[in-house]
Amino acid sequence: MTYSEATEYLFTSAPLFQNIGAGAYKEGLENTETLDRHFGHPHLKYKTIHVAGTNGKGSVCHTLAAILQCAGYKVGLYTSPHLLDFRERIRVNGSMIPEQRVVRFVEEERTFFEPLHPSFFELATALAFKYFEEENVDIAVIETGLGGRLDCTNIITPILSVITNISFDHVQFLGNTLEAIAKEKAGIIKAGVPVVIGETGGHNDVRKVFLDKADEMRSHICFADETHHDTVDTELKGSCQEKNTQTILTALDVLRGTYSTSTVKCDSTTEDKCLHITERDIEKGFANVCELTGLMGRWQIIFRDPLTICDTGHNVGGWEYLGKQLESTPGTLHIVIGMVGDKDVSTVVTMLPKRAKYYFTQASVKRAMPVEQFAETARSIGLSGKTYINVHDAYLAAKQDAKAGDTIFIGGSTFVVADMLKSIQ
Repeated sequence: MTYSEATEYLFTSAPLFQNIGAGAYKEGLENTETLDRHFGHPHLKYKTIHVAGTNGKGSVCHTLAAILQCAGYKVGLYTSPHLLDFRERIRVNGSMIPEQRVVRFVEEERTFFEPLHPSFFELATALAFKYFEEENVDIAVIETGLGGRLDCTNIITPILSVITNISFDHVQFLGNTLEAIAKEKAGIIKAGVPVVIGETGGHNDVRKVFLDKADEMRSHICFADETHHDTVDTELKGSCQEKNTQTILTALDVLRGTYSTSTVKCDSTTEDKCLHITERDIEKGFANVCELTGLMGRWQIIFRDPLTICDTGHNVGGWEYLGKQLESTPGTLHIVIGMVGDKDVSTVVTMLPKRAKYYFTQASVKRAMPVEQFAETARSIGLSGKTYINVHDAYLAAKQDAKAGDTIFIGGSTFVVADMLKSIQ
């Protein structure tokens, strides 16, 4: 079996949410627990950090991993979705899992997992946890896939839980109020494990959800938007990274035992609970996160003439930042954009810059909203532009129209960005 055959098997035999959406979602941890027993509970062999939230999870996970690598730790990193290659999801010190290890997983384990009918994400999580054990990582940074309480990553007991923020996304699974969504995310809070909340957006009901859950679990809770840290120069650009940076720095305070009201202090009796991370490690990690971890698609500059940027922001929470940031870009703004149909498309289009010239398109996944339907929604609020059947054609049209000093932006969906990166690879 080749690597391409192995990944094709995983993508087609087990439902892939990335491609088909709701049909791939499996609620509950039964399959995950069965797989975990089969592989000998590998996640118990190393420390973990668990990260949930509506937006910013990927940036927070990758930056924490980069800083931990700079501090000398061997770091596993499990994130989703991938843009170009399945192996992006599973990394050790920035290096993707080898192709042959993925092949071996399918060849050796398919007779066990096929009767379970697991989801793609359940299999990917089992592989990641086992691979991190095989590689003898010191610590693994684990991103939830969807929600928290019933997400299959939630079998771990981390040394720290992080919930970046709460906004409306995946409401068909998580609930249609912020409080309901917060309750699902709060499900990663474990007994006695400290938790950092990135931001509550000023919603007292959301804050109360987290306070009540932390109290129930007797977990120390820290709100990053109530702390103050000096600014840090980060390789990740974009206004949303300001909030992510505060979340990361607060998480590091807890991990190092230096949070002002932390119940965990680094001394001879708590050595195993604290990580040794210097200010220099933090600076290096922030400044080199993409190089150290392979992160792509976060206000990523692809070309500089004309300025061409892509970003995977794909929901209302993400566009609260992107819409404002795009207004400040130089020259005429050309936006190549498509979305998936299970997002709040009607709200997102109201957040798009009115001054831009649009190139409506659709990504090469089944979840993509048909381009004509998306264009009709955008035009109904006064946005103008032509339609293109694929991302590559849309980008070429934008590139042809753009002049020196203009800006081209590609986004609206993770999958639009993926198609763009594939087309220029």
